[in-house]
Amino acid sequence: METVNKKELLQKLDDVVEQHIADAVALFQNTDREMLNKPSDTGGWSIAQCLEHLNSYGHYYLPRMREQLRGAPIDEKEGFTSTWMGAYFTRMMDPRTGKRKFKAFKGHIPPANLDAAAVVGEFIRQQEELLYLLRDGARKDLDALRIPISVFPVIRMKIGDVFQFLIAHNERHMQQAKRNLVPQSIY
Repeated sequence: METVNKKELLQKLDDVVEQHIADAVALFQNTDREMLNKPSDTGGWSIAQCLEHLNSYGHYYLPRMREQLRGAPIDEKEGFTSTWMGAYFTRMMDPRTGKRKFKAFKGHIPPANLDAAAVVGEFIRQQEELLYLLRDGARKDLDALRIPISVFPVIRMKIGDVFQFLIAHNERHMQQAKRNLVPQSIY
């Protein structure tokens, strides 16, 4: 696998997370509960369900990432090398490269009627924490820290791969949520 500049990678991911926060605030934070819970015109998840799905992954990954980063020594290593598995999972979730639809895993399937305001608030909080973790990661060895994956915890991925996968997954569902704001007739 190719080694990339760690600071450039984290800055690119930071920019995506900043955009997710800006979009959540501008598009969802003051939207009424009914609109946020309205199922997609195509039968898919509502905006609130998309965000709650992402929150479920955040509930799993963020504490584990926080713990790993907290205990890690400062390391000014400039590079990061994805594993084949990390790169594969990221490509699979990235909406630009992973066009296939997936069924959500048990435990990550959101219910239909949610406290939409609380879901949006939690999503924004989690994205702010993710920003903090990305910035903390700039001073750590992203190759050395490993996080168990949520669907099969015996497999542990490098934290740099987890950052990439998690943010690609967030982007995939943010795009899905934003499609719910646009009437389908304009397509």
